[in-house]
Amino acid sequence: MTRYLYLVRHGEQVDAEHGLPDGPLSGRGVRQAQAIATRLGGVPFEGAWTSPLQRAQETARIMTERLPALEPEPSALLMDCVPSGPTPEMHPSFESFYGGVTPEEIAAGEAQMADAVAEWLRPARDDRHDLLITHNFVIAWFVREALDAPTWRWMGLNQAHCGLTIIRVRSAKPPQLVVHNDLGHLPTELRTGMPDEQPF
Repeated sequence: MTRYLYLVRHGEQVDAEHGLPDGPLSGRGVRQAQAIATRLGGVPFEGAWTSPLQRAQETARIMTERLPALEPEPSALLMDCVPSGPTPEMHPSFESFYGGVTPEEIAAGEAQMADAVAEWLRPARDDRHDLLITHNFVIAWFVREALDAPTWRWMGLNQAHCGLTIIRVRSAKPPQLVVHNDLGHLPTELRTGMPDEQPF
């Protein structure tokens, strides 16, 4: 049987550029959430989960307004986290990232993502579609896991706000990355994390 995981990063947060840890969505973030809800309108979701953080919860609420059959459940396994620590083979350009990260934060992130992978990145008893509304690093870890890449390789896998990533999980086969950071549902002005001069 096949499980499809639809991974959505939350919408843009108010004052995210000032480094606030959490907060409500900006006006653009609201429009991003509405757009991804419209994009996913025909998917027969069996389950939906969201990070407990405000920016993800608000994204879920806006999506539910357009997808009333959805009832996202908060899950601590989808919290923003640092999924792994530095390794000897890690590219040196990423070393500075860990300057403000404690060993305790790394250990907590590793344990969280091990549980998250065990929960969702496994085949289901029946064909099903599941939605996870979460954060950049969490989605990057799921993608890294699906690709069986080195542990540090989640770094540099960026997800735009309300971008869509889909992973297919089947029995007796490794997970397959179907779509990564698809922004086709977002007009250019709603695409974040992209070059200022977009050639497409």
